[in-house]
Amino acid sequence: MYKALYRKWRPLTFDDVISQQHITDTLKNQIISGKTAHAYLFTGSRGTGKTTCARILAKAVNCLNLSEGSPCLECEICKEADNAALSDIIEIDAASNNGVDDIRDLREGTVYTPEKCNYKVYIIDEVHMLSPSAFNALLKIMEEPPAYVKFILATTEIHKVPATITSRCQRYDFRRIKSEDIAKRLLYIAEQENIGLSEDGANLIAKLADGGMRDALSLLDQCSICGDNITAAEVSTIAGIAGREYLYEILEAIPDENTAAALSVVSSLHAMSKDLTRLCEELIMQLRNIMLIKLMNDDAAKLIVCMPDEFQLLKNISSKYTVEDTMDKIGALQECREKMNRVLNKRVELEMTLIRICRNISVNNAVSIDNSEIYDKIKKLEDKIKNGTVIKSQGSKTEVDEITSKQFSSPFTDEPMPDVDLKKIKESDLEVFQQWGAVLAELEKLNPAVVGSLSESLAKTIGNVIFVIAKNRFFITLFKNKENAASLREAIYRTTGKHFVIRAKCIVSKEEQQTMAENLIKKAQSNSINTAVE
Repeated sequence: MYKALYRKWRPLTFDDVISQQHITDTLKNQIISGKTAHAYLFTGSRGTGKTTCARILAKAVNCLNLSEGSPCLECEICKEADNAALSDIIEIDAASNNGVDDIRDLREGTVYTPEKCNYKVYIIDEVHMLSPSAFNALLKIMEEPPAYVKFILATTEIHKVPATITSRCQRYDFRRIKSEDIAKRLLYIAEQENIGLSEDGANLIAKLADGGMRDALSLLDQCSICGDNITAAEVSTIAGIAGREYLYEILEAIPDENTAAALSVVSSLHAMSKDLTRLCEELIMQLRNIMLIKLMNDDAAKLIVCMPDEFQLLKNISSKYTVEDTMDKIGALQECREKMNRVLNKRVELEMTLIRICRNISVNNAVSIDNSEIYDKIKKLEDKIKNGTVIKSQGSKTEVDEITSKQFSSPFTDEPMPDVDLKKIKESDLEVFQQWGAVLAELEKLNPAVVGSLSESLAKTIGNVIFVIAKNRFFITLFKNKENAASLREAIYRTTGKHFVIRAKCIVSKEEQQTMAENLIKKAQSNSINTAVE
């Protein structure tokens, strides 16, 4: 039975693993010295060798005839492990076994000593997929495991793994594999498999793999079926990066202000059932290529994935763009890509974004704006920022308050009467509200969508009044919604057992002030009808 190349050529020893020497050397030294940890956490992007190294490590700690820290591959333990027949090495896919009952079964299994090996090793792949209750169950056994038990956790999303788990593991970060290392490995495997692979073909596959060896081998496997001599041209055809004239038609239409041409291409692609989400992603990547060409010229060829003739075409198109314009367009398309996951009609969303991009260029180039008024407003904004002011958005207007102001706004309704005179309160009269952290924890249960707007916030009290000081300028807007306000009031009541009068203000940092001012200025410059910053 045919075996896929990425399975057939999976490394069996640490010496076979490429581009991760900083990890393999450390693990070998630990094994040689007999100072292996009870828990490891391997993290990195897909195809970089996390699960492979986990399997090698599991074999090595149990190998009967170690060879410089690597498994010998000849003893009974190594052979059974390579054939997935060793009961003392247990692999668990957390993506499909992510419940608390699955981890309870694991904990029950740790009671029994290994059958053949020195250690019973649990490899938990995609560990970030475990449920919160499963993590809690895993934590219990990881705190004080039996001496004969070891855990190796692997994940592509380390930020989803609780700190309580990571703190009990030795963490190893797997780097993306270098393109030159992938290409070298591909040429070696192609030679062993009698596959005709040219150097330029190997280099293109390596670029397309984006640092993942498994993706590279899968693509080589796919190409090997379609021809005896795999060149860059064959790779580009099979990988779908050839025949992308539609992308360049859109990229040329945008700076030419030819909205009709761009929409016509989208219409044709939609009629051919082209995935418009994928089209948006392709446009983003090609604009990234243009941005790099503008910044690096011919040196950009090392960082972008395209055919040689495409590079020259992109270089020609890039002459119509500026770096700033390119970055703005990438931002607009990325925003469009995010919205396409939520909207009913993806085509309309993409078309609106293309129209918006072309219209902005048309307005800026075709309409003459009296800049003197804009420059006056820029000067006023700069003066206000230098004087330590806060720009605070309220509805469609923008008002400027001093940072030292003691005025708090109230986005809340139907509150009890305050038992203090709010007009006579001084900041020195306020006490820090010690239960604010508990309030936020309760709010996360009631309304998790808005609790992020209170990140890094604090609260102070006097009598039955709570003053909320937030750093997120969207807090006031969010809590004008009655449901959001009610959830915060309920969170406070559940924590304290009392009903409070709530007042709030937002303090914006200097950096945010500058960004907000620049956004207001940019809006004024791009709008010929209303050039005033309100």
